[in-house]
Amino acid sequence: MIISLRIPDEDAVLFRKYAELNNMNMSEMIRQTVLSRIETDFDLETYKKALEEYKKNPQTEEITENED
Repeated sequence: MIISLRIPDEDAVLFRKYAELNNMNMSEMIRQTVLSRIETDFDLETYKKALEEYKKNPQTEEITENED
């Protein structure tokens, strides 16, 4: 899939320099950045749901290793 992105010139310079510093091309840098953002947002939503569940029922369970 090809995606076209329009950004101001000063942003393009920043993006290119960042990609260069991290030994990536622009496509890989943008792809990794977007995937990272999606993962962060997903993790935040998971945390919020878990916190709400905990507030409703603040019981915790201790997890121990089986010593068999």
